[in-house]
Parts: sequence; C-alpha cells; structure tokens
Amino acid sequence: MEPLLPAFRRELRARAHHLHPVVSIGHHGLTSSVLHETDVALSAHELVKVRVLADDRDEREALLTRICAALDCAPVQQIGKLLVLWRPRPKDEEAAKEKRSPRPRKTARTPPAPPPTRRRSVAGKAPSGVPRAALPRRRRGPG
Repeated sequence: MEPLLPAFRRELRARAHHLHPVVSIGHHGLTSSVLHETDVALSAHELVKVRVLADDRDEREALLTRICAALDCAPVQQIGKLLVLWRPRPKDEEAAKEKRSPRPRKTARTPPAPPPTRRRSVAGKAPSGVPRAALPRRRRGPG
C-alpha cells in the first residue's frame, strides 16, 4: 500500500484517539487467527487499534511491518504497545451501502405553540386590573 499523506495520517490519528484496541497479540505472536481477526476488524471498521503485549520495541516494529504486508494495510501510528492500522473499505461494500434503503425519516412536526404572553399592566394598574395603590406594599430590608 502507498504511504499515507501527512495530513491524512493526522486525520486518522485524531479519529483513532478515541478507539479501544480490538485485537491483542499475545505471547504466541502473530498467528494466523490473529491475522484473520485483524483482517475482519479492518474490513468492518477501516481503522483499528492493535495491542501488542511484547516488551521488545524492535519486535513490535517487525510485527507492524508483517501485519501491513500480509493484510495490505497502512501503518498510521505506533505508540508504545499500541499499533494503529488503516485500510480503505472495498468499493463494492460502499456501493452496497448506498443501495440499501435508508431509515424511514420522521415526519415533519408542526412547531410548538408559543407560550402564552403575560398581560402587561396598564397605566398604574396591576395585571389583574386592580390599582397599584390598593395592593399591599412589600417590605424591603431587615425588619
């Protein structure tokens, strides 16, 4: 696979930040079942994090190159024991997604009625129509 452009790699790193690892490579190393699960995860998600439990940095780099060569994917990032891999979805799956019927849309609702407006006082009268002088006065301050 061709190397990724720096701007696209940056975008993929940002998208991968919130992902959790879906494949773990344990002490048995890169087995055929691990490769199969990584392939399935890449087909389903396009962007995948892989956790490698090996302590040797050179071994982790070798695993990354072996995975990328075997599955035709691109390395996005390697942070410690986490590998981020990307492989674009096949074109036939994208076309199949477009042909699927979309979810039924909700019908448009009428906007809710505006809240009732308060009646404003008219020239020295309270909203109820009683003159303000007849209303009891509120006390202010202590006492």
